[in-house]
Order: sequence, then C-alpha cells, then structure tokens
Amino acid sequence: MAGKQGIRFVQSSFGRAQRSAIRLSHRFKPLQPFDGARPGVVITGAAGIIGRVLRAELTDSFSLRTIDRSPGHGIDLAVDVRRPERMEAAFAGAGAVVELAASSSLSTDWKRVLENNLAATVATLEAARRAEVPRVVIASSNHATGMHERDEPYASVLAGRYEGLDPDALPRIRADSPVRPDSFYAVGKCAAEAAARYYAEEYGLSVICLRIGTVNRENRPRNPREFATLLTYQDLARLVQCCLEAPLELGFAVFYGISRNRWRIWDIEDAASRIGYAPIDDAESFR
Repeated sequence: MAGKQGIRFVQSSFGRAQRSAIRLSHRFKPLQPFDGARPGVVITGAAGIIGRVLRAELTDSFSLRTIDRSPGHGIDLAVDVRRPERMEAAFAGAGAVVELAASSSLSTDWKRVLENNLAATVATLEAARRAEVPRVVIASSNHATGMHERDEPYASVLAGRYEGLDPDALPRIRADSPVRPDSFYAVGKCAAEAAARYYAEEYGLSVICLRIGTVNRENRPRNPREFATLLTYQDLARLVQCCLEAPLELGFAVFYGISRNRWRIWDIEDAASRIGYAPIDDAESFR
C-alpha cells in the first residue's frame, strides 16, 4: 500500500514539475513581432471558447498574439494578465487588444469577481494605455441587464412561450437601457464597462464593450432561452472584426453581441449603424 502511495506521489510530483516547466517556457520565450503586413491584435484569455473561435476566424485578417494564464496549443504567452507591467510589453506594437480573461460562471463569488475578473479588465486597460494601444474590445455580458429577463414579455420569450407574441413587435432591450445585473459576475461586468468608459474619457482610449450572448461548444441552441441569445461562431468573428476596424473616433460604445435571431430580446441596430455589424445567422434554423 505504501509503495502504491509512493508511486502516486512521484507521478503527481512529476506532473506538477512538467506543468510548471511548460508554464515557465511560455512565460519567458521571446514574443514574435507582429508581421507588419496585417494589423496586430492581442487576445487575452485566448484559451477559452471565444478565444479559440477568434484565433481561428481572425488569423487571415490580423496578426495575432495570444495570451492566457495557462499554457497550451496556440498560446504565445502564459502569464497573469493582472500584471500591467508584463502586459505593457506584450501589447507593444499592437493596434488593438481583445480582452476575454475572466471566470465566466454566473456563480462566481464577489471575491473572485473583484480579484480576478475586474482586476484583469482594469490591468488590461492600464497596460493598453501605457503601451499606447488605440483600441480595446472588452467582453462584457448580456447578464449586465439580466434582471430584465424576469419581466414580460422577455420571461415568456426565453421560456419558449411564444403564443400571442409578435417577434417583430418586441420592445428590445437597448445598450442604454438601465443596467440590471443578475449576479455578482454581472455586477463585475457593469463595473468593467464603467472602467472602460473612464479610460476612454480620461485617457482617450477607444473602448468597445460587447454584451455577448450565448457562445457554446455546440454552436447551436441547447434550450429555449438560447433561441433568443445565440451568437454563432461566424457572427462572433464578424462582430469582433467590425469592432477592430471601426474608426477610432468611436471613443466608447456598448453593443449587444447576438446573431440575427427571430426571437432576440436585445437591440443590435445600433451596432449595425455605428460599426456595420450585419449578422447572418438565425437560431431558428436549428429548430
């Protein structure tokens, strides 16, 4: 028995040492310069679902530099993004940063939201300011207005109770509607939007916050709510590219990120008129 425990201890220790070595190799390996032929874009939190989609979809149009806290395939730099002095060097020469680093669970407690999610956003904004990056795109969340979903007609739409409702007549929630966060996670996203506005107005950064809908591994609706909230991979890439290519005169903006779903409850017309976002997918095609 003691022998088996000893073997497991050695295997566990070897695994930890191996992971540590991988992390160190990612942290200290030289960053490749942007190729110069395409605009340079840094993606933080690049190992998540959204990060992986953007890495695949944007690589032909932009020179990408990918950052995540954990090393892995397709990650250029493994580092804690809450360190603005490290991020400043990683952002050097970039034309834009896409900030995705966060714990995305709605059950995330306030301590982690404050010390992880919000700290990462503020550090990213500060590093972008120091590195003179002109544009930052921040992943906010539809949950910043999540409490609206308890009201009618939204509650019925999201439950799939469509009888008597006209999707074209829905009073869609707008980016300038009152924020009504539905969790501490969402409170953190509201605070992130406020920090973004501060950096835009105080320091002249151009910052766009995207209240992203549902992006999942299946790339399709999995329940009644997601027929309203789905953002497909190709529409996600299209939206972010619109943000990256928008004029810098757009100092600060908040847009909802969803596909052109028939039963969407959030307004996307402002994104269409201001940055040219034209989604083509509709969740109805999956019924």
